[in-house]
Amino acid sequence: MRLVLVYNADSGLFNAATDTVHKLLSPGTYECRLCQFTYGAFAMRRAWRDYLDSLGRPLVFLHRNEFLRDYPDRADLPLPVILTDSGPNDAAPGLLLDAAAINACGDLDALIAA
Repeated sequence: MRLVLVYNADSGLFNAATDTVHKLLSPGTYECRLCQFTYGAFAMRRAWRDYLDSLGRPLVFLHRNEFLRDYPDRADLPLPVILTDSGPNDAAPGLLLDAAAINACGDLDALIAA
């Protein structure tokens, strides 16, 4: 079973640059705690990468626009979110961590513990 990590941010170079500036200048108003906890200014945090690698599961990373394209039936989910998905025939991916649980985490260590 793979994990699907969905960011509350859109894909694309312009969006990535805008998000980086937003996280640096006004982290308290940034909309994606999953991004904020797991990424530095330019790359995934090493502790998060090591944790994900230790899980031994396939991983899928999606931005908001990609998630809405790939999972239109789950468009009602507040983002960010972490789902479990068995693959293309899985009609309803399972919810592992919802937006409220992710947003309640105070930092990366708390996210990993959750």
